[in-house]
Amino acid sequence: MLQSERLQTFVALGDFLRSPGAQSELTELAHQAHQKNNWFTPNNSLSALQAIADEFLAADKLLPWAHSYTDQSGTDTPVVPRVVGVVMAGNIPAVGFHDLLCILVSGHKVLAKLSSQDFVLIQYLIQKIKEINPAFSAYIEVAERLNAAEAYIATGSDNTARYFEYYFAKKPHVIRRNRTSVGLLMGAEGQPEFEKLGHDLLDYFGLGCRNISTLLVPDDYNFTGLLQTLEPQLPDFLNHHKYLNNYDYNKSIYLVNQVPHFDNGFLLLTENPGLVSPISVVYYQTYQTTDDVTALLTERADKIQVVASADRGDGTGWYPGSVAFGQTQRPGLTDYPDGIDTMAFLAGL
Repeated sequence: MLQSERLQTFVALGDFLRSPGAQSELTELAHQAHQKNNWFTPNNSLSALQAIADEFLAADKLLPWAHSYTDQSGTDTPVVPRVVGVVMAGNIPAVGFHDLLCILVSGHKVLAKLSSQDFVLIQYLIQKIKEINPAFSAYIEVAERLNAAEAYIATGSDNTARYFEYYFAKKPHVIRRNRTSVGLLMGAEGQPEFEKLGHDLLDYFGLGCRNISTLLVPDDYNFTGLLQTLEPQLPDFLNHHKYLNNYDYNKSIYLVNQVPHFDNGFLLLTENPGLVSPISVVYYQTYQTTDDVTALLTERADKIQVVASADRGDGTGWYPGSVAFGQTQRPGLTDYPDGIDTMAFLAGL
């Protein structure tokens, strides 16, 4: 299959996901995903599908990205397909789609082990790809075991990553580990910045590696503005029983152990040197100078997925290499997990 055919398929998928006529079908799909995984609220699943359509499947983004990996002659010839086994994560809706897209756009075949937590959405997207282009039926297989794969991409915890490293050691592989994201506040932010930051903290209940779980703030930072800005979202979170259970548990632990913390009724902030906070909790650490920030981020770079700070006016964050608040859960095609270029890996097979 030529690359142009593969790309046309995904552009068509994006057009479908954005089309008004598809919305009732997608809404029903989102409710099915919610029945299988209570963390996947219908709104969250629909938001994830919209982000895929807008950030991954828009022709003006997809085509230049894919063409940047073709050979300098610009020829549109198929590669010799390899079978790439992919162990998909399932922490947020359709999170495994980027790997699926990379493998298929690069001309390889997918042998996918889907997460039980995210089976409904990914299975639907796979079926839709095959409907748009039946030739992809020979390129996609869902399986429980990946023994037949010639290369591997796997995402999991630090513990499972060690297992993957051992199991896949003799074949080309990309293994991803636990990561989280960090937000940097300077003290001059106001309600517009806090509203955007709220998405980075709370979208998908904070379950994604691109969700901010730690804030870096100046000494004696006043959290009142942030907590008050987020407070109107309280009913949405307290009406979700799994989130409420986590909030009640963590709050009781802090109260019993007299751990200093801030609380706006559904979100807890506490000073902690860790990076990965529990559900319903955001950690914070203080700094005095930007050199302190740089030292901390450099020291923990292998655990940080993305850093976010206030928008400097061009859609990027003021801190070098950071994204603007509100963008952590809107990754682009080149925002590869763990900073490992998936397409470059696939091109080298």
